[in-house]
Amino acid sequence: MIAGSRPERAIIDIGSNTVRLVVYGGTMRAPTVLLNEKVTAKLGRDIASTGRLADEAMALALRGLRRFALLLSDLGITDIETVATAAVRDAANGPEFVAQLHAIGLQPRVITGEQEALLSAHGVIGAFPQARGIVADLGGGSLELVRVSGGQTDSASTLPLGTLRLPDHRKGGRAEMDKSLDKAIRKAGWDLSGNAPDANGALYLVGGTWRAMAVYAMAARGYPLSDPHGFELDTDSANDLAKSLASTESQVIKGRERISAMRAEKLPDAAVLLQALLARLAPAKVVFSSWGLREGLIYDRLPAHTKAQDPLLAGIAVFASQRGSAPTLATRLAAWTLDAAPAREYGSERLRLAATMLALAAMQIEPNIRQPQAINWALHKRWVGINGMERAMLAAAISANGNQLNLPARVRALASEEALEEAVRWGLALRIARRLGAQSRRSLEVSRLVVEDTALVLKLAHSHAALCGQSTEKDIKLLAGRLGLGWRVDIVPDAELV
Repeated sequence: MIAGSRPERAIIDIGSNTVRLVVYGGTMRAPTVLLNEKVTAKLGRDIASTGRLADEAMALALRGLRRFALLLSDLGITDIETVATAAVRDAANGPEFVAQLHAIGLQPRVITGEQEALLSAHGVIGAFPQARGIVADLGGGSLELVRVSGGQTDSASTLPLGTLRLPDHRKGGRAEMDKSLDKAIRKAGWDLSGNAPDANGALYLVGGTWRAMAVYAMAARGYPLSDPHGFELDTDSANDLAKSLASTESQVIKGRERISAMRAEKLPDAAVLLQALLARLAPAKVVFSSWGLREGLIYDRLPAHTKAQDPLLAGIAVFASQRGSAPTLATRLAAWTLDAAPAREYGSERLRLAATMLALAAMQIEPNIRQPQAINWALHKRWVGINGMERAMLAAAISANGNQLNLPARVRALASEEALEEAVRWGLALRIARRLGAQSRRSLEVSRLVVEDTALVLKLAHSHAALCGQSTEKDIKLLAGRLGLGWRVDIVPDAELV
């Protein structure tokens, strides 16, 4: 089995709405999801009224869990973590349900509200290493709030405001619901409305209902990306979204693509909750995160040196390696192009290295489908630690590496012409490096691509002068034109380069 596609770890998340199994492979710094299956058992649906897990909900959940246990056994996965959240911890018959989990071979851990909040926050930190603000994880039974800053957490708390409990606050209509939720948030000690938004940081929204809200907003805006992870809204736009959704009937939302009937039913109430959170937490912006509790469980177990890895580079390195692009070669090629096409005003060296790895992997795709496939990698695959503009720059660099300079409108919609031009230069420089010596290590040792005064200069050792063919000259001329420079090839003594 190819490294990265081997199932290595599984998490069973027993929530108030869904019971979910996720199997992971690849690097655990940016894990690859190999299997993601859920059962909508709604374990927490009767907690508020009866204080118990409904018998039929438990039966449905246990049926799914028996399947999960058998799948994991057949796959030979022994690293399994099973966690249960609000519904099981709050139910009078929660211990009875846990006993049945033990009977089918699972070893569940019923986590506290504070632990749930911290795990979700750690998931956000794993996805956004520079995260600063408040994480709001909305589940079926509860809402967890916790501060994050500098890789640390603080002030974790849990509120009984999950999606299954929100209708209880709606009895007097949506206006009364807003007041009731606002009161609950203030009573829990979360009132930052007197602070400047920059002081409060971002509001990171975690949970399936929030993600459905992001999908709704992205479609309404005609946003060219498909993954809600990392989608951002300024506070005014977030308020407008919440106001619109709060006044929209769930039946209308159910017709929207990529929004399930269950999520559509919850969105209007969740929108009222978002209004209350925005009013009391006064964030600088809203960021949607697909990483939460499960990813927090993975992140918590990582050694310090692995946590320090860049999640974008870690994820792309595994993906590219599976497609014939060794990270070591990509690093050499990126270094070779550094002088001629560095990351300057818009990108970064980490992004340029990521683009190099993806561009080399794209060369393994059949030429007739290469560009659209590679652009889809850049724009739509769930990379972590990257925004829309940076995705567009990845796409531009990959396209230029293949000498495809007419970028699609969806790429141009995400970044300025200046940012895209910087990335195009990365791709053109990589094209020279890749084609000069067929990616051989020796060709990189006996050559340099530099800018000297007003010229782009390829320096070649005398022993390898024949490497400079007609195609090489065309590639150099193309990059020089984008840089606004002249160009030349200098053949120099071997000792000067080697």
